[in-house]
Amino acid sequence: MKLKNITEIKGQIILRSGLHIGAGDTEMRIGGTDNPVVKHPHSNEPFIPGSSLKGKVRSLLELRSGLMRFTEGKPVNAKAWENAEGKEKEEALKLLQLFGTSGADGDSAAKIGPTRASFSDCPLNSTCRNRILEDGAPLTEVKSENSIDRIRGVAESPRFTERVPAGMEFDFSITLKEMEEDDDLTEYLLEGLCLLELDALGGSGSRGYGRVEFRFADPEIQKKFDATQAI
Repeated sequence: MKLKNITEIKGQIILRSGLHIGAGDTEMRIGGTDNPVVKHPHSNEPFIPGSSLKGKVRSLLELRSGLMRFTEGKPVNAKAWENAEGKEKEEALKLLQLFGTSGADGDSAAKIGPTRASFSDCPLNSTCRNRILEDGAPLTEVKSENSIDRIRGVAESPRFTERVPAGMEFDFSITLKEMEEDDDLTEYLLEGLCLLELDALGGSGSRGYGRVEFRFADPEIQKKFDATQAI
């Protein structure tokens, strides 16, 4: 197995609705929100973790594949690849090549090889940041939500969730390793990103959060993405 090339796919993620990717902060502060977004520890600016982007793209491609019946809801693994047949086996191989498999899978992991896709953390786009700072606007918003008593029509259990507002832009970068034995995985990756545009990134997607749009720096990649039929 020999590395042939490494390519970079980059561009911007544009928020079409408020985005919430939680910081996992369990400390409640007076006057603060009980559900903050993840922020850079030095600049205190929101960002999109590469792990969040990778995890959601992978899960959507796995749901589409039908391979979940081999895994009982867990990520597709080498065992699922071994048990699948035909087109499902081909798709399982693409998934594991693109997103990786466990070293504990032994000989199967050796056959599949290294993870091909690397997802970088996505910082706030500098032009977007400067525009917001010039306008004196905040980088995040706090949205209040309530549950409704269906009988009395009364709002209960208020919750305050921090979000990155719609219209914000983040820079993304995904690198793809190409091995000599590989088929081109670019189209498969674009299908996953297309599925994400149709779904949502981060939490509370069923309530309208996390709608995103991808804009690619390379016009040829943008053209391919615009023509992609993910379903």
